[in-house]
Amino acid sequence: EEAIFLRKKITLLRAFSLLIGSMVGSGIFISPKGVLKNSGSVGFSLVVWFACGLLSMFGALCYAELGTRITKSGGHYIYILETLGPLPSFLFLWAEFFAIRPANSAVVSLAFGRYMLEPFFAPCAAPVPAVKLVSLLGYYMVLTLNSWSVTWSARLQTALSIIKLLALALIIVPGMMLLAQGHTENFQDAFDRQSLVLDKLPLAFYAGMFAYSGWFQTSFVREELVRPERNIPLAVIVSVITVIVGYMLTNVSYYTVLGTQDILASPAVAVSFVQRAFKSLISVVPVLVALSCFGTMNGGIFTFSRTLFVASREGQWPPLFSMIHIRRHTPLPAVMLMFPLVTAMVCIGDIYHLMNFFSFSRWLFIGLATLGLIVHRHRHPELHSPFKVPLFVPVSFTIICLFTVAMSFYSDPVNISIGCTMVLSGFPVYYLIIHRQMSSRCHYLTHKLQLLLEVVQQEIKTY
Repeated sequence: EEAIFLRKKITLLRAFSLLIGSMVGSGIFISPKGVLKNSGSVGFSLVVWFACGLLSMFGALCYAELGTRITKSGGHYIYILETLGPLPSFLFLWAEFFAIRPANSAVVSLAFGRYMLEPFFAPCAAPVPAVKLVSLLGYYMVLTLNSWSVTWSARLQTALSIIKLLALALIIVPGMMLLAQGHTENFQDAFDRQSLVLDKLPLAFYAGMFAYSGWFQTSFVREELVRPERNIPLAVIVSVITVIVGYMLTNVSYYTVLGTQDILASPAVAVSFVQRAFKSLISVVPVLVALSCFGTMNGGIFTFSRTLFVASREGQWPPLFSMIHIRRHTPLPAVMLMFPLVTAMVCIGDIYHLMNFFSFSRWLFIGLATLGLIVHRHRHPELHSPFKVPLFVPVSFTIICLFTVAMSFYSDPVNISIGCTMVLSGFPVYYLIIHRQMSSRCHYLTHKLQLLLEVVQQEIKTY
């Protein structure tokens, strides 16, 4: 009896929780090892962490302006489509669906499974099959929740964001207390130039940027935000500053309590930290970290389903995925589509190889999206934007992204080549399928699935 469309249910608090919940996830508990390994020393790794935070702030400011200029949901996809055209936007969609998003979700899911089981098997490592089973169970729980209710997904994200900040505080406080007592031995000779390998630095940045990734999440749900012109810039600025401060203090705490060899040898850095500093909380912190990863999974599913929803609405994805459940008002088909690929990557994947695999494609297209901001400004100088950043911000961010992507070919040629091949494989698909009308059999299948899933097309434009 009521109109079917995605409601505006994301307030400023929920937008802030979405960003915090997406950024503070598995990254800060996994990436310290990757950053340290590829930067070579404690000092350079802290520089990389701060530089990644500053770069994330630049990117977040660019996306905040894009979110006030372009009023549709869809994040990277819609920004590339509106500024650079349909071909690069489809290549992003192709790479995002088949490589970037399932690999990212698999990394976070595996971190969830590892930290959830760690207290039960310590001091031994948890069995790999058990980790993968728990990882999949966690992912399926989040998938079900996002199919069921937008409101409850948002409420869960708010609650888990508080838990994430609590988990960081439990790591920061004992580290700062030890540092104040004069335990600075792990910072001796912090900038050891002999251990610095320049061609590995892009991989260090990938690991650091993975920990910060999530600052763009509000752009995926722009049509569901309350007062987006005000709330997008405010939410991204406050959340990114909060995360930068939290991450820097967390890494200093790690290095204060653990030496570089301990961090490099640890499969779960936060657990090793607690074993050394807080033995009484040995079973608590891993669970908090696992819940933090759970929140990141929730935010990822919540936002990427909107990308598929918008792409389907724009005619670059099958029409079924622009449909909404008639009672739940959730984009049910778009939410459910990812589960086979994520299941496969969790079953066969390794965290660090997956991280390098999807980072190439992700940062290539984020760089293209901010390049699109420069192009959009040039093409539409008359367009008034309620939020505008200085030109050097998108220019410098775009150059750094594309330069890092180019340098990564020297750092990890195998995984990067696979990612590049995945992007290029979208060319024939675009020219052979996207411009052609769907067959009657495809329409018949769409209709049957529509009846089965109880979904219909959106009835009211929200942009």
